[in-house]
This record gives sequence, C-alpha cells and structure tokens, in this order.
Amino acid sequence: MQEARRFLVTGLVQGVGFRPAVWHLARELGLTGWVRNGPAGVDIHLEGPATVLDDFATRLPGAAPALARIDSLKATDAARQPHRDFRILDTAATDTNESPRSAPVSTAIGPDLGVCPDCLAELFDPASRRYRYPLLACTHCGPRYTVTRQLPYSRAATSLAPFPLCPACSAEYGNPADRRFHAETMACPDCGPAHRLLDASGQPLPGDPVAGALTLLRQGGILALKGLGGFHLACDARNPAAVARLRQRKNREAKPFALLAANLASLAGWASCDAGATQLLQGPARPIVLLPTQTEPEARFPGVAPGLAHLGVMLPATPMQWLLFHEAAGRPAGSGWTSEPQELLLVMTSANPGGEPLVTGNAEALERLAGIADAYWLHDRDIVVRCDDSVVRGESRVESNPHSPLTTHHSPLSTSHSRLRHGRGYTPEAIPLTTDGPDVLALGAWLKNAVCLTRGRQAFLSQHIGSLDNAATYTFLEETVAHLLATLEVRPAAVAHDLHPDFPSTRLALELAERLGVPAYGIAHHHAHIAAVCCEHGVTGPVLGLALDGVGLGPDGGLWGGELLRVHGSDCQRLGHLAPLALPGGDKAAREPWRLAVALLHRAGAADRVPGWLARRFPGRDLGPLLAMLDKGVNCPPTSSLGRLFDAAAALLGLRAENRYEAQAAMELEALAWRHGPAAPDANGFLIQEERLDLTPLLLGLAEEADPARGAARFHATLVLALSEWAAWAAAKSGLESIALGGGCLQNGLLATGLEQSLRQRGLHPLLPRQAPAGDGGLALGQAWIARQLHKETP
Repeated sequence: MQEARRFLVTGLVQGVGFRPAVWHLARELGLTGWVRNGPAGVDIHLEGPATVLDDFATRLPGAAPALARIDSLKATDAARQPHRDFRILDTAATDTNESPRSAPVSTAIGPDLGVCPDCLAELFDPASRRYRYPLLACTHCGPRYTVTRQLPYSRAATSLAPFPLCPACSAEYGNPADRRFHAETMACPDCGPAHRLLDASGQPLPGDPVAGALTLLRQGGILALKGLGGFHLACDARNPAAVARLRQRKNREAKPFALLAANLASLAGWASCDAGATQLLQGPARPIVLLPTQTEPEARFPGVAPGLAHLGVMLPATPMQWLLFHEAAGRPAGSGWTSEPQELLLVMTSANPGGEPLVTGNAEALERLAGIADAYWLHDRDIVVRCDDSVVRGESRVESNPHSPLTTHHSPLSTSHSRLRHGRGYTPEAIPLTTDGPDVLALGAWLKNAVCLTRGRQAFLSQHIGSLDNAATYTFLEETVAHLLATLEVRPAAVAHDLHPDFPSTRLALELAERLGVPAYGIAHHHAHIAAVCCEHGVTGPVLGLALDGVGLGPDGGLWGGELLRVHGSDCQRLGHLAPLALPGGDKAAREPWRLAVALLHRAGAADRVPGWLARRFPGRDLGPLLAMLDKGVNCPPTSSLGRLFDAAAALLGLRAENRYEAQAAMELEALAWRHGPAAPDANGFLIQEERLDLTPLLLGLAEEADPARGAARFHATLVLALSEWAAWAAAKSGLESIALGGGCLQNGLLATGLEQSLRQRGLHPLLPRQAPAGDGGLALGQAWIARQLHKETP
C-alpha cells in the first residue's frame, strides 16, 4: 500500500550537504518525492510503502552528513502527488500551494569551516581546474555564517550572488552525486571572485599574488590578508624585528600574538600537543588553541607571547593561508607535503587598530590599516558578518602534565575544551535549552562583549564583539544585534542587560526595549555568570555557584568578584564572598597591581612593611600618599574580586607593577606557576570565617617569598584548596552537591582544572563552562536564561 508522508527536519541542516544525503537514501529505498530547504528547516515529501517510509525515518540520522545536526524530525501524513522519481528542489520551488516563506524561520546556518581534504587535494593538483585557486569551497567546507544575509540558505542570500556559475560549476551544482551539489559558496577561477596583491598605497603589484605575498613576509614585511570573518595581519614569526614592527604599528605593546603553522609536525620540539589539542587544531572549526611550550616562548619566538608559558596556535583555515605554505614549500604537486614539517611560521593576528572591530571590507582595509600593512592580499567575496577567530583551551587533566604546580590526581586525560573567545568556526551554533520559552535578547556587559538571542529551545550566542570603549565597537554591537534579529527572524519578547547603568550595552538594551515595547530586565553580573553555566548543563534545580572574576556590580551596588552563590533559576542568594580588598585609586588599581599589594599589606596590619617591600620589589617607585589614602578610606572602594587578588599576588612577588593589557599580571603569574611544577598548598594560608574566605595569610607570605616561581605555584595550589573547602562547607550546609564555576578567573587553566578535580575528590559535582566563555564573553547567555524565567514569572 503506497502512502505519502511529509517530514520536517530542523537543526543544522542547510549548507552541509543534507539534501544530497536525503536524495541518496530515498533513491536507495526506492522512494519518490522531493526535498528542499525551507525557512523551518529541510522539507521532505516521500511516497512509498509504509514500512519503507518508517525505515527512512529510522536511517536518516545515521545517513546525515558529518557536519549536520538534527534537532527534530517530525512526520505527518500528506496527500499523494504524481512523482515518478525523487528530486531535489530549489529553495524557492514548491509543488504545493504553500509558500516557502509562510512558516517562521526555525532553521540555522552553519559556522565557517576550514578547508576539507577533498578541496585541499584539488588546490594542489596541477591537473585540477581549481589548482591554486584561493576561494574554492564545497558543502563540507568554506564560509557559511560570514557570507549569509538571510535564511533559508541559498546562493542568492549570500555574498556569492554576484558571481553566476560557469557551465562546469553549474554541472557540479546540479548533480546530486557531486559533493558540490548546491554548494552555495562554490566557485572556480572562471566564474568566482578574483584575488590580487596591492602595495601599501593600494596599487596592484605585478606577478603572482601568492609569490608576492610570501616574498614580502620573508623580507620582514607585514601583510594584510582577507580571511573568512575578516582580515588578518601576518608577519614572519621567526623575525623579531618584524614582530616588533607589527606591535609598534598596531599599538599592541605586550598582548600575545597567535601563530599559524602548516601542521602538527611543524610544532615538534617547541609545543606540547596532546590528543585533545590535536583534535581541536585539526577539526573543521580551526580555532586558535592554547598550547604549553617546551621552552619559554620569548627564547624561541621573541616578542610573540612575552612572559607566558602558552602560545596560541592555529592551523590553516582558508585556501589563502594554505597557499602561503605551498609556495614556501616550492609548490609541490599533491597534498602529501601538508603533513610534513614546514619551516615557515607566521604571526597571524586580527587586523584592527588597537581595540577597534575587525576589518572586513577591501576599501575599509586600505583606509583603516594604512600605516600598519605593507601590502594587501584581497579577494572580491564580501564578508557580510565580521567574526574573529575563536580561542580555546584543551581540558587535559592536570595530572597528565608533569609541569603542573597542582598535586591532585583524579581522572584520566580528557579531550574536552573551554572556549576563551567565541567566534569563527563555532558561531552561530545553537546551545540547546531544556524548555521552550519567550524569545529574549541579552546584550552582555562592557568587556569582551557578546550578545545572545533565544528562539524556542535554542540560544544563539554571537561572535566576540569586544570591549565597548569606542564608537566603532558600539556600532559593531548594533550591527550584530540587527543581523541576529533579521537572520533568525525573531522579535524578542524581552531584553536583558547588566545592572551597571553606564554600560553602553545597558543603554542600547533600554533603547531597544522601548522601541519594541517590551520589558527590560537588569541582571546581576555574577548571577549571570553562574546562570550561563547552568544553561549549558541543562540545570533545572538549585545549585551552588562560585563566581570568580575581576569586578562586576552587585545587587547591593558593591564591587563583587569572588562570590559564593545559591542559584535557582531567577533567584540568587549570596552565601559568602572573599574578604574585601580596597582599590586605592579605583580603576587605577586594576591597571597598577602594585597598589593592590600595598592595600593587602595595609589590610593585614603590615603597613610598616610597605616601604621595605616596595624598595625590594619595585625600586624607584614612589609610594606617595597611598598609605594615607588607605588610612582615611579616600578613593579606595572595597571589592571582593578574586581577579584583583591575582593582581596583588603577582605584585607581591615582584612580577609586575603595571598591566599593559587586561589580566597581564594574572596570566604571567599562571605562566610562572606552570613552569615551576608541583607545589604543596599552604593549609594555613586561608581562613573561612562568617561565610568569608580570607586569603591574607597566603598573600602575606608572598611578600617575603625569595623564589617568585615557587610563590606563584603555591598561590595556585592554596587557592584551589581554599575555594574547594569553602564550596564544601556551603555544600554541607545547603545539602547541594552541584557547583557551577563561572567568571573570567576560570580562564586560568590551573585554577579551572584544579578546582574541578578537588571538588570531585570531595564528592561534589563541578559544572564548568564549555560552549560559552567563562568570562564576560558568555555573560549574555546567562542574562538571557534568567530573563526568560523572569518573563514567564511576570504577571
């Protein structure tokens, strides 16, 4: 008995070769009908015996492409239609009276992906018509999110629309058996975007662009090259003068650069890469991965990552990047050379003047990168959405690393990871929500801003936007909000924001709420940090939370940052906090950690030791009226911030008097601890009294520590012990066993892995952020999660 059935598949099912997979399975089963992309997902009409239709539904998840993600598969009975075979319809085509745009958009577009092996083989095959063409792509790789203007996903909705396919590409595009069937961003030299090399004044340079770009790099020049989500600035990582020149021109005094290597073999001898990091580096997302170095980075690559023990490393994500290595290798035929060690190693950093958004347009690059780049390697495929590189840290267990200063031993090597910056390769993947609810837009905070939009049972965290301290980044924030709302076709029922009234994101949230006529919810900063972790892990009941970061505004108007919380949905109770430390000079203390060291000694009743300590650690620095300010409490607001204690510890050890970029002192303290190796915690280095955790004894000892590396290791080990005992005390008191860990301090790998293991040893269940950054880059996810519940509860 022949039946007709309609299937709707939702999830990441457009732009990943899903329709060809359906075509192959339907033909294999002898079914007739059609498949097409629609606003709600992939729409399938099938006709055949009922048992075969059932078999199709059972086998479809296993037959789906590797890059696809099926969120739901819904089947309904349908009227039979006169079909003799099975066809793939264009997105706009329909055999029914229903318009493809009549349903609300509920599908998703995939993230941008690195070059797949098949395209790589074409790129280096002299017999291929795409040989050395730097904009090739297929359904398994290439740009998606950054070239898409709207859904459903089709070529007409991307920045490839101005490039009609040539006959050869059209044949591939129309062949369901070809991997480029309906590959919307496919191209070739005959019909696709062109590329060219321009000099510093914007004039075309003669000769082959790839050869010219490599020559410039080898001569110590700085190259601006167009990527997937924006431009990069590149220079020879083995040339200290070139690296110093890039720092000077970009006004990036000390913040670390990322490195681009051809492959894992090229990392041998200077970076440690375990199974988890290997999987991340070679995966289709191609993020920047933090790798521990076997020697100090400054000794091998001067100026790349001064003072740190880890390097951010990435492997080629685009054909243009691959072609630089191919040229340096002498243009070998085939792709066998891609796994062999390569001498070329490049600094690869975001192309933007310091603190501004990423450059995306060709004309924009010539204007904004003038005086920075010596040449520009451009192409004509427009970038619709800017999207910076993602940064991740592999979560190998501490005991697998012999250099760790922590002495705990718990479980075997893990290959999970934490995202430190959410961007290319991961945006705009959806984070699943446990329940349906109102659509909410959350605007994040000030630093490391990102926004979040919920739709049904999904949350979409935007790409990294940046700190909102200039007009250009604020404009980028507005663009990102507009693009998310338009692409996902969502009109939010509520808007969420940080409690701080002066954040630009707060002002924009209030403006949007008024314009839309919807409520705006102010969400406490640290509640949102813990809520983001709860959202990721599908938590529905109460949990304890350790919110550990720099400074955020608390509900009482205080400067919080080291908080022990009880969170149950929209309800948050403060159970405890770190002993407050004065910030002499307010925000200036965050930029000058030596002030925090003085404040710590003053708080401990050791003000008389300050002059001697200052003369030893930072000779020549003028103490001035600082002690008098602390005595009188003038311009010395208190904070419970753990981030400021990291700064104080680094200064007490003499590591750094001033931060030249955010969290520099804390990162150098972690690096020093990493290099030192295991250290026993000081069981007498902290006090838990009246719900307050006081680390003064530990910090006082650092002021006299003769070996800064040993002091850094002991600080980390003792901090892990202290926080674990504090959480265990709260767990025993509350009866709760799940501990959510959030806040920017959790981006410290020693702290995060140490806490996870120590809490597990105590029989507790730690929850750590994975898909969203632990710091303020993930804050909007927590804001949205809380606001949805507040909106449900509002009469």
